[in-house]
Amino acid sequence: MKAMIFAAGLGTRFKPWTDAHPKALAIVNGKSLLQRNIEYLQQFNITDVLVNVHHFAEQIINELKKNNNWGSKITISDETNIVLETGGGLKKASWFFNDEKPFAVINADILTDLDLHEMILFHKKNNPLSTLATTNRETSRYFLFDNNNNLCGWRNVKTNEEKGFVLKFSEEEKKEVAQKAFSGIHIIDPKIFPLITQEGKFSIVDVYLQLSPTEIIKSFDHSNTKLVDVGKPESLIIAEKLFP
Repeated sequence: MKAMIFAAGLGTRFKPWTDAHPKALAIVNGKSLLQRNIEYLQQFNITDVLVNVHHFAEQIINELKKNNNWGSKITISDETNIVLETGGGLKKASWFFNDEKPFAVINADILTDLDLHEMILFHKKNNPLSTLATTNRETSRYFLFDNNNNLCGWRNVKTNEEKGFVLKFSEEEKKEVAQKAFSGIHIIDPKIFPLITQEGKFSIVDVYLQLSPTEIIKSFDHSNTKLVDVGKPESLIIAEKLFP
């Protein structure tokens, strides 16, 4: 299996570190987030990995070279000219996933001990277009899943904004909907690429919401595992406690 690590983000919530560095190179107990995710994928025999870069791209490229890619085969997807966000970045990388096999995607700022093998087996058993790792943690924005565990929408609980097929649900149907916090980890079938109609810079969330009325997108709940979204400097403290 191949994988992609999203490492191109500007990391605006992670200042002042990101004024001079990419967030993917932030250090947790002596190892960068990028190194930790490359080594995380290696635990599941995933060593053919594409990393997209934009913000201080040369620092990531130099760090990979200096450390011999930490033992994996790394391909760079260069977004130096324009950051494409998650959807645009994935679309640009479509050429890499040309073996017609499902592939993994993970955000560089996510640390977890999720058993990716279990998630892959779940994906192969259910054969959806995409499987999204989720937990029951509290957040402001949620993916919504119907009583068949299929993606049907998105909700911002602070603004009460909703998107997706859920808007067509009756009030009774809405009561059946489960809110799940997305963990930034996907298993995706390459059949998704011809279905992506957006161009340029866009979020993969918009792609999923557009496709969910006609395509199966599943939740894989891993609420019993360790997970840290290293989105803000203060989350480094939590990460260092959980990931020695």
